[in-house]
Amino acid sequence: MTYTIKEAAEQSGLSVYTLRFYDKAGLLPFVARNPAGYRVFTDGDLNLLHTIQCLKNTGMKINDIRTYITLVMQGVGSVDSRRVLLQAHRQAVVEQQARIAQSLQEVDYKLQMYAAPDAEAQVQAELNLAEAEKRALGLPDSYQQAE
Repeated sequence: MTYTIKEAAEQSGLSVYTLRFYDKAGLLPFVARNPAGYRVFTDGDLNLLHTIQCLKNTGMKINDIRTYITLVMQGVGSVDSRRVLLQAHRQAVVEQQARIAQSLQEVDYKLQMYAAPDAEAQVQAELNLAEAEKRALGLPDSYQQAE
């Protein structure tokens, strides 16, 4: 089955503009053009586009995605290079997940504190501690509350 760029956009959840941007960025060399010069997407193209979306959504840079696509276009001889590239990207994603998990713990801690019956007292205690630290270090009080 074949798809126009509009249909491919609908199938992929991307905009036509994004697909054109990807094409100009060299990420879609696998997409054929019909005799009139219009892009014609296949199911296989949509599968590879899905991979591009996953790489982009996990923070891979356009240049690295282009490198990956170039390797794909080289055929089976580039499997080892693709694996190395994706392993490095996977490690970066795992590290990012760990940072996000830590940040989420802080958000959860603050939400729990703000939901506590004595939330205002807890916030005031944190503020008092921060102000005391500034005073002890001879720094101006940057926590002055607007009344």
